[in-house]
Amino acid sequence: MSLLRRRKQPQPPPEQPNEDSSNGSDLDEKGKKKPGSSSSSAAPPPEAAAAAAKEATKRTRARWSCVDSCCWLVGCVCSAWWLLLFLYNAMPASFPQYVTEAITGPLPDPPGVKLQKEGLRAKHPVVFVPGIVTGGLELWEGHQCAEGLFRKRLWGGTFGDVYKSNFHCFDVFVDGYKTTMIYGPLCWVEHMSLDNETGLDKPGIRVRPVTGLVAADYFVPGYFVWAVLIANLARIGYEEKTMYMAAYDWRLSFQNTEVRDQTLSRIKSNIELLVATNGGNRVVVIPHSMGVLYFLHFMKWVEAPPPMGGGGGPNWCAKHIKSVMNIGGPFLGVPKAVAGLFSSEAKDVAVARAIAPEVLDSDFLGLQTLRHLMRMTRTWDSTMSMIPKGGDTIWGDLDWSPEDGFECKAKNQKINDSEVSKDANGKNEVHPEPVKYGRIVSFGKDVAEAPSSEIEQIEFRLVQLFHIYLQDAVKGNNIAHSNTSCRDIWTEYHELGWGGIKAVADYKVYTAGSIIDLLRFVAPRMMQRGSVHFSYGIADNLDDPKYGHYKYWSNPLETKLPNAPEMEIFSMYGVGIPTERAYVYKLAPQAECYIPFQIDASAEGGDENSCLKGGVYLSNGDETVPVLSAGYMCAKGWRGKTRFNPSGSKTYVREYSHSPPSNLLEGRGTQSGAHVDIMGNFALIEDIIRIAAGATGEELGGDQVYSDIFKWSDKIKLKL
Repeated sequence: MSLLRRRKQPQPPPEQPNEDSSNGSDLDEKGKKKPGSSSSSAAPPPEAAAAAAKEATKRTRARWSCVDSCCWLVGCVCSAWWLLLFLYNAMPASFPQYVTEAITGPLPDPPGVKLQKEGLRAKHPVVFVPGIVTGGLELWEGHQCAEGLFRKRLWGGTFGDVYKSNFHCFDVFVDGYKTTMIYGPLCWVEHMSLDNETGLDKPGIRVRPVTGLVAADYFVPGYFVWAVLIANLARIGYEEKTMYMAAYDWRLSFQNTEVRDQTLSRIKSNIELLVATNGGNRVVVIPHSMGVLYFLHFMKWVEAPPPMGGGGGPNWCAKHIKSVMNIGGPFLGVPKAVAGLFSSEAKDVAVARAIAPEVLDSDFLGLQTLRHLMRMTRTWDSTMSMIPKGGDTIWGDLDWSPEDGFECKAKNQKINDSEVSKDANGKNEVHPEPVKYGRIVSFGKDVAEAPSSEIEQIEFRLVQLFHIYLQDAVKGNNIAHSNTSCRDIWTEYHELGWGGIKAVADYKVYTAGSIIDLLRFVAPRMMQRGSVHFSYGIADNLDDPKYGHYKYWSNPLETKLPNAPEMEIFSMYGVGIPTERAYVYKLAPQAECYIPFQIDASAEGGDENSCLKGGVYLSNGDETVPVLSAGYMCAKGWRGKTRFNPSGSKTYVREYSHSPPSNLLEGRGTQSGAHVDIMGNFALIEDIIRIAAGATGEELGGDQVYSDIFKWSDKIKLKL
């Protein structure tokens, strides 16, 4: 009613004229103010007017809060997104190609179209094995905070269903202390994490892999993984009955995918069905990234007798597999896995920290980004499968590594016989800045470059033994005791103590041989689970019965290839991209509630051609997997009849020189050698289609090499 019946406001009383001015003493005869006269209507002095204007400006600015700025930014981003989406859907489908061709000239036919014109047709069934993080995961059972997300994707797809819930703050109590958390993100972290003790599901949570080709065709809309390859295979007649996506929960250890989901049994049954329903033609298997290690495990599992294995017998692979075309395979592990497990970092994270210090470690609203990431990823046992294998024999020691002499400059010259590496003038290459790649983790740039004789190391493993006898004397008090927010985020650094942290830094430098001990020291629970499922050594005698255990099956240095002399094995990967190989670390400036170790992004090389960039030593590779890991086994370890390849299966190295897209309209490019983008590389897709249509490795042209992989392989002194 107050809006309908508004009382009349009382009128202010009229101003009373000033007594001095009523008699007109301040006015002249014409009614003008006399000079020097004063009255109540006189203008304020300039200083007072400026102060009043400044105060009014402050009041106006105070009305624009941080929330207003955030809403304005979100509104601008959303408006721009919807505008671009509208324009994209409104334009003809051929418009981007038309514009690209107008700039760069006519585009080549996609490989599927080209080979269809040549008369190639579908022959061998194809099996795809996705790698880590590229396969979708969906929710089957969850806690109350995930209500309404049944069979919605928690990983992959649009991720949109995860964020449809209203995000709000709520209080939780940990050890009697109250802390405020965010509803949505932490609920997602809780459901994506596995049990710390078993490496399987947490009570009341079931997250399962998406099945079918849609499981990994796109990671998110517009970001392809397998979609381009699938579309090109379809051009020559492939369809879902001749293609199979071997989806699995990539968080689990390989053997646990069978224990929980019977995934290995399903892969075996589906391959047998594909062979039986396609005229007996054996399958072509195409694993990518960590899927390479997963399928290596499968080939041993399927031969092994039950209950540990699938009971297929020693000739199963020979009967069912024509070729294994490994794409970007981390056969011998990746240094990137060490940085991820040690400090939840990689080169990009280190750069982001340098640009915006402490943002990723901030305690804003209870969201400690990197600590939550470490809490989650350290429960994913599969990540431990990619820790470097072979120790100092493969990766080098304090003074030596196979890549000694590598220059961090782009090389466009193709080297078919890379055993002799020369420049365009035929002269031996000169390497002015030697890099000690064997030092995978160094505390300080000076330590990374110093002669080994000048490095004084304190044996941290003795520190660990000392701690057993003197409770908390060396590892020190729990670093989380004084900050309650630390208690909400499980990382084993909170149990390590100041003494243990200092001992890790005092050891100064770690090679592949000591990295395992380092991880066992800083993350004993994680590595205790991992030691049941993975091994990182080199077998002395592969006939030893102990190598029949599944923990050795994903390590090519501790297992034999199947008895399948007609089966071909390809190692296909990109080259020409700086790839993480070793790291310079430092202690974090505030270690109490932070991850105590960080990549030192301030460590830089002397010039633009230096291999040290932002605390990371770079080598040749596909941006994720170094050439050494991707190529060694097919270049030497399995080449011919060796103790790792007793049946003499033929192996081929196929490298693809990286060429970035020339403009934005080309998307991720058709000649990329990057770890995931290579899945759209036309040359790689053409090679795969030819093999699937019946060609052999020799008919492809054998090896295709641009790097020094043969030269580096010869430097590794391994008994074959």
